[in-house]
Formats: sequence, C-alpha cells, structure tokens
Amino acid sequence: MQLSADRRRGGPSHLHRSRRDRGHRRGAAGRGTARRQQLRRRPGGDRHPAAAAGGLNANLDSARLRSALAYIALAAGVAGVGHGAAVVGAPAVLAYVALAWPSLNRVPRFILAVAAATTGVCLLAAPALLVDGGRTLTRLAALIIAVMLLAHTLGRSRHLGVISEHLFSGRALTRYLSVTFGSLFLAVPLNFGAVSVVGTLIGREIERHGDSAGTRNAARGVLRGFGSASLCSPLSIAVVLTLTLVPGIDGTSLIALTFPLAATYLCLGAWFREPESDAGRVPDRSAGRVAASWLFFAGCIGLICVGTGLLRQLAGFDYARAVTCSCLAVVALGLLGAPRGERVPAMGGIGNELAIIGGSAFLGATLSAFVATRLGADFALPLWSFPLVALGTPWLLFGGGLCGLNPLVLVTLLGGLAGRLWPPAAGLGLGIALVSGWGLTIAGTPYSANALLVQRLTGYDNWRVSVTWSGRLSLCALTLASMLAAAVTVTALFG
Repeated sequence: MQLSADRRRGGPSHLHRSRRDRGHRRGAAGRGTARRQQLRRRPGGDRHPAAAAGGLNANLDSARLRSALAYIALAAGVAGVGHGAAVVGAPAVLAYVALAWPSLNRVPRFILAVAAATTGVCLLAAPALLVDGGRTLTRLAALIIAVMLLAHTLGRSRHLGVISEHLFSGRALTRYLSVTFGSLFLAVPLNFGAVSVVGTLIGREIERHGDSAGTRNAARGVLRGFGSASLCSPLSIAVVLTLTLVPGIDGTSLIALTFPLAATYLCLGAWFREPESDAGRVPDRSAGRVAASWLFFAGCIGLICVGTGLLRQLAGFDYARAVTCSCLAVVALGLLGAPRGERVPAMGGIGNELAIIGGSAFLGATLSAFVATRLGADFALPLWSFPLVALGTPWLLFGGGLCGLNPLVLVTLLGGLAGRLWPPAAGLGLGIALVSGWGLTIAGTPYSANALLVQRLTGYDNWRVSVTWSGRLSLCALTLASMLAAAVTVTALFG
C-alpha cells in the first residue's frame, strides 16, 4: 500500500543524511534566527501565552473529534456497508479529512479535489452512482483504521525488538534473506510500520559502522520485502480491494499463486545485490528467543486468517469486512493483555492515509460505475482482449508509479470496470495482474511512500534505492507476473 511518508519520521534526526538537508542546514538555521527576530519586533509577537495555549487546546479538540469520527467510520464498516452504514460511514470520513485538511500533504489534497469534482459531476448527471462510491469508501476506511489499530497494538510488543535486531545477524546471504522475508512477514500485521522499524535499524547501522554494501543491500531488501507483502498478504489493501471488486476470485486461490511469485521475486533479488564480506559479523546465539517471537507474530497472522475464513463462511461477510473484524479481535486481545491503564489508541493522525486510500477508492469506484453506464449493457470486449489486458496491467501500474500515480486509483478503476466487463471465470488472471502490479510498483518506483521513508531513515536517494538498484529486478519480475496473469487468463477462457 502507498501511504504518506511525510508524517512518519520514525528515527532520530541524525539519520536524516540527505545532501540537501546537510547543505541547507546552516541556511535554515539563519532563516530561523531571522524569523525569531522578526517575531520579537512584531507588536504582540510571542507575548500572548494565553492565545498560544488556546491554539493548542483547539488542536487537541480537533484531534479528539477526528479520532471520534474515525471510530464512527470503523463502527459503520463493521456493521456492514448497506445504505444505512454508508450514509453514516462516508460522511464521517469526509468530515475527518475536512478537519485534517491543514495538515494534509499535496497528494491527498489533489486526490480529494478530484474526488470533489467527480462528486459534483455525478450529482448533476447520475446521483445514484455515488452509492457505490460511498460503500467502497466506508468499507476501505474501516479496514484502514482496523489495520492501523493492529499495527499500533503489535508495534509495542517486545517481540518486535527481538526480531528486528536478529535481522542483521549471520552471513551475507542470510542477512539479505532475513531482511527481505522478515520485512514481508512483519508487513502482514504491521503494514507500513515494518518499513519504519527495519529502516530505523539500517539507519543505526549506518551511524555506527558507516555506509557499506551490507546497509545498501538491507535497504534493497526492506523495499522488496514490503512490496512483496502486497502480493500475498491477506491484509494488504491490494488483495482486499481486488477480491472485493473483481468477480470470480477466491482469496485462497489468489494467494496460492501470488505467494510463490513473491518468494521468487525475493529470492531472485539475491542476484541483484552487491557482494559483501562476512568479516566482523557476530553469529546469532539467540535462536530460541527469536523463534518464540516469530511464533508470536505467526500466531497473530494465523488468528486473523482463521477469523476471516470463519466470518466469510458462517456469517456471510464480504472479504474486507471479515478482515476488519478479525483485526479488531486481535486488537481487543492485545488490549486485554496490555498493562493496566493502557487506553484505546487515538486515531486523530491518519488523515493522509484516509484521504489517499479512501479518496482514491471513492474516485475509482465512481468513475468505473460512470464509465460502465455510458458503455451500455450490450457493450462487451472480445475474448482475445482479456489475456492482453492481463498481460499489460502490471506494466501499466508500474509506469503510472514511475510518474507518481498511486496504483490504488488504477486498481480501483480497472477493478470496478472488471466487475461489469470481465468474465468471472477468468477473474483470477486479472487479480494476479492487479496485485502483482501494485506490489512491484510500490517496491520499485521512487515516489512510493516506503521509498521516501527509507530515504529519510538511511539517507539513500529514493531514485537510487528503488530504480537504479532494483530496476533490472523489477523488469524481470514484471515479465514473470504479466506472463503468469496472461497464462491463467488464457487457461480459464480457452483451456
């Protein structure tokens, strides 16, 4: 998933090593001094502590209100995405992002502006189309909030520290595979927090021992591991959205094909890394303690997967709603086992995430419904075109990522159209194309939030770490993914 990285520093300030930061540090200090002198000369500047306190209280009240709205949207998503839940959930999300507007980055503001314009057009041309957009918005907003709560709960576990320190032990190949597969594994329950945890460790390694082939390979590994999670994690937005929008896909069948693809991508990455020495590395001697920590996270993931399956089979929940409820069950268990006095976390600081994911999902669902109504009920694509679409979809998503386009918009648009045009028997092929294109895009393009976060934590340029270091690997993986998607589609239609 591609989220905003501007609010996720995650590490100490001495890890932010970009040349631009070092080159402008002195100038920024001078401008800060001039600004303070200007405020001193300004009548009343910095002389009214009561006014400053009032502004702080207003910010706190706004954060509390946003947190309350987030939990209202979560409750609406858990209750179901019928007309009533969508009427409650979607306005709560819109009110949240409206209150968070001053703190939003440029990308979510642009997405919200386009979504607002689309809403205006639909109100004039076809108001009924907004229902699908509201349902999709409520469904995904609840999922995002539940996943954020899960990451917050598990992120405080002592097991996370044990695992993260273990990632840099052993021989060179072992370290690389530990970082890549460890990032993949941690990204399932922690989502974006996995990049922050491992990236901070890489930054500390650079601070202690300097830049080396080992730290550069670790930076490669964390990006590739997190991107692979979008291919095969049952909690990833890519998998959930694909299973929600594309007809004829079973989650088990999709992950059964995309997990080997993700593992192949990570193992293939071992050939696309720098040679490094094993000298000076201390062998790991805490295998038992590390195994227990891995089992803890594996148990959490297994509990979520079992809960999702039971809710779908016994209660008839859709996939997104089942995952949301299963994540909340693990969060509740975590809070019950937390020390006394531990409160339910506040959700007032996820405005960028809700704006990007919710706005993009609303935009894609509404546009796809609008296009489908204009095409007419008799419109149909020839059978030979479906394998070509599956073949080209990963490349389309990756090309959009290179231009800074969030893959969520294209996936929602293509998935929404597929619900009306794609043959259900061949849905698995398109699903593979969508999730693999999404994962490879956020792993190998420079404008993804995880590439920007790695740049902040390690100092490695985002273009260098994503495109220069992993460009050839991305081309190989895109070729494999597109051929697999096309082959599955051909087999379903003509086999």
